[in-house]
Amino acid sequence: MPGYLTKAPVLTSRLTQAGRGWTTPSPALTGLALIATALLAGCGKSGNEKGQRPPPQVGFVVVAPTAVPEPVTLGGRTVAFETSEVRPQVTGLIRRRLFTEGGYVRAGQPLFEIDPSLYRAAVNQAQANLASAQASASAAVAKADRYRPLAAMEAVAKQDYTDVAAQARVARASVAQNRAALETARINLRFTTVPAPISGRIGRALVTAGGLAGATQETPLAIIQRTDPMYVDMQQSAADLTAMRRKLRQGGYGAGSTQVTLKLEDGSDYPLPGTVQFSEVTVNQDTGTVTLRARFPNPQNLLLPGMFVNAVFTQAIDSNAFLVPQQAVQHDFDGSAYVMLVGPGNKAIRRKINATRAMGTNWVVTSGLARGDKVIVQGLNGLKQNAPIVPVPANAPQDPTRAPRGKPGAGGASASGAAKQGA
Repeated sequence: MPGYLTKAPVLTSRLTQAGRGWTTPSPALTGLALIATALLAGCGKSGNEKGQRPPPQVGFVVVAPTAVPEPVTLGGRTVAFETSEVRPQVTGLIRRRLFTEGGYVRAGQPLFEIDPSLYRAAVNQAQANLASAQASASAAVAKADRYRPLAAMEAVAKQDYTDVAAQARVARASVAQNRAALETARINLRFTTVPAPISGRIGRALVTAGGLAGATQETPLAIIQRTDPMYVDMQQSAADLTAMRRKLRQGGYGAGSTQVTLKLEDGSDYPLPGTVQFSEVTVNQDTGTVTLRARFPNPQNLLLPGMFVNAVFTQAIDSNAFLVPQQAVQHDFDGSAYVMLVGPGNKAIRRKINATRAMGTNWVVTSGLARGDKVIVQGLNGLKQNAPIVPVPANAPQDPTRAPRGKPGAGGASASGAAKQGA
């Protein structure tokens, strides 16, 4: 532009001198004069009038408190709903195993057979003893019946009748004893077939055929576990549990749901939800934790006893939290969170908040906001404290001439608008 300013007077002078000698100026010279004049006019207007950007247009959302669940994730182990050790109740050699290892067995189903020879003989002996006692009792009772009228007529001594009557009662007691012995022998004979105490999946046989089984042995014959439904024992810090109970007492928090979901060891979600059954009242002195137990259906036997899982459930509901879109929350160098709000006079103001966690596409804000605050979610790039703005509801059509400074494409849009105004 300075080059044009220095050369334009010379060019004009030459055109004037040329005009003195010519009646009609040259068309080429006339065109150059017009171009020089236009350039001078344009440079003068640019230097005198400085174009200013209009306030940027921003989109905002109006926030209000809402009930937000406060989920808790606890590690736990799966535990069989029922576990039973198969143990013998009599002593003897195991003759046969009557089940398929790893299969499903039902309560009362025979699992092992112990040699019954000795116990069958004991039953026969008890039956013979009972028959003998019954015969003796019959004779004693008949003798006592004959002595009763004779004693009344004093035909026999009363002491003789007393002795006979006592012998009859002893004979009847002997019958009862032998009948009980027979019943015991029959029970022991029945115990030679070892049944399943519960229904469930049975593991491998811990004693093979030919092994000696004893009523007092430490090793069980097998173990049965019922895995549908399944328990999950979770461990929660006693301090966290106490803090949660304090929040519930102080208000602002409501009781959560007892429904629980599981994440398996591979990170996948278990498809069926469970329910919290109870919480123990004793704190483990070694770990400082309290055990919570949940119950889950397990029809496909996807859960196996001893698996490590993560249980997620809502322990409380915060009724005074705010859900703010994630794009609206920014962070300082120290990691603290803040948002930009529409302030008085349509100026941007900065507000620090406490954003504890994310939920879906939103941040959960527990402090720093009030009902009715207008949180800016669009046009945040380059926005500063107390900067004038043009607020519109979020997702409203944006005016390209009000794009904020520093936004990609904003400079071009603003520059084109300024050029149109200069034109």
